[in-house]
Amino acid sequence: MTDSPAGYVVTVGDGNRVHFQDWGGPEGPPGGGAGVGVLLVHGLSQTSWIWAPVARRLAHEVRTVAMDLRGHGLSDAPTEDGSYDLEVLAGDVEAAAEGSGLLDGPADRVVLAGHGFGAIVAASAAARLGVRCAGLVLVDGGWERLETATGMDVDEFLRGMDEPPEVMASMRAFLRDRRGFDPATWDDDQDRAARATVVETHAGRVVPATRPHALEASVRAMFRYDKAVALGAVAAAAVAVIASTGDADGDAVRRTALADASSARVSAGRAPIAVIDAGGYGHNLMRYRPDVVTAAILSVS
Repeated sequence: MTDSPAGYVVTVGDGNRVHFQDWGGPEGPPGGGAGVGVLLVHGLSQTSWIWAPVARRLAHEVRTVAMDLRGHGLSDAPTEDGSYDLEVLAGDVEAAAEGSGLLDGPADRVVLAGHGFGAIVAASAAARLGVRCAGLVLVDGGWERLETATGMDVDEFLRGMDEPPEVMASMRAFLRDRRGFDPATWDDDQDRAARATVVETHAGRVVPATRPHALEASVRAMFRYDKAVALGAVAAAAVAVIASTGDADGDAVRRTALADASSARVSAGRAPIAVIDAGGYGHNLMRYRPDVVTAAILSVS
């Protein structure tokens, strides 16, 4: 286990490079197989740093790696058509699991945990990995059809993603906005995670670090996600950690979608999704409820 994870890159099938952070484990980064390890997948417009509060806890118990999805963080951002299809992203997850050493040995398996969009990618990767996946943890996402959950089509969703100009006016304004979500949970990890999502211009403003073409392509892939097909194809145990939003109608829709996704797994001959209610917290449960997220991951590790 380390306080400052080492960063590495692995070259994937189409020649692009995917970056990951190795947080180590109880014995430090092993030289060979990892037994059962954990690979963490961030959400839209985020980076591997968003997982720091959970990764620090996990690394006391199990080998832990967090990756940057392509187009995000320090990973490459290809421009070719199809570069952000879910099957391609799932292949990146598999490559990160293999390249990090989590799947070195023939008996090694990995738990995949994804947040939001990362949960969608993790589900697709879990199906791809088959018996090499020991468990799938969906952190506040991965069980919904986005048009139903958001009440928007993909183009309307994309138009609503811009930050208010005053938030992006300076790094100080941006960090003040992020800190304001919940001052009690703001610390050095949150500061680092927030800074990793933007780039400061010479004029002092900040702009999103996620490449615009990558963001749009990722969102379009997210809206094409079929939860029943994807989750029904995952042989491993699945756990969902769900946050309440305070909107009773919206929460009811999300919980119905989760129940439907669980039923789809049962219909496919899989175990139902175990549900952990994180209570009335925001979407970023790694920040607000790291202990709950950590426990959910360890439950299938």
